[in-house]
Amino acid sequence: VIAGAAKGHNLQTIEGLATRPTTDRIKETLFNIIAFDLPEASFLDLFSGSGAIGIEALSRGAAEAVFVENGKEAVSCQKVIQANLMHTKLQGRARLLQTDVLFALDRLAAEGKKFDIIFMDPPYEAGLYTSVLERIAENGLLKAEGYLIAEGSSQIALTIPKGMKILREKVYKTTTLTFLCAEEENV
Repeated sequence: VIAGAAKGHNLQTIEGLATRPTTDRIKETLFNIIAFDLPEASFLDLFSGSGAIGIEALSRGAAEAVFVENGKEAVSCQKVIQANLMHTKLQGRARLLQTDVLFALDRLAAEGKKFDIIFMDPPYEAGLYTSVLERIAENGLLKAEGYLIAEGSSQIALTIPKGMKILREKVYKTTTLTFLCAEEENV
């Protein structure tokens, strides 16, 4: 963990190639960009992997984080996320959903949840970006001033769904962070 209450804690990672952790360089840049928006924020971490992004958000002052993970290594991911939350003592502000991301988005919408920041990092080649972005927009899961960060391959164009617009992009050699928000008429 780079900064905040859990600074310096080393997190467990997932064995094998089933997950692709965000590099330290990208994670540090990401959190430098969003640092002032984190205190008391509600944070949604989709395709959580080891939970490193959501845990960093909690460490830096997010009020709550919801982790959604259901990949091929879901059971391993769940155990690792839980262990990392216990290790950092942040489990009291965290919720873990072991389910399909689209189902989780529908469930959270049915509960009336809205988030200040949503982070998503699906498998690059899985073709999930468009369906997940559309479901977030349809369900109105972003707060009025909220935004979404999509981490993706710099080689794969991101299709922006109706109801969302790009705020900014940060392009690296192989990875792009795209910041999106709801268009005003959809808030």
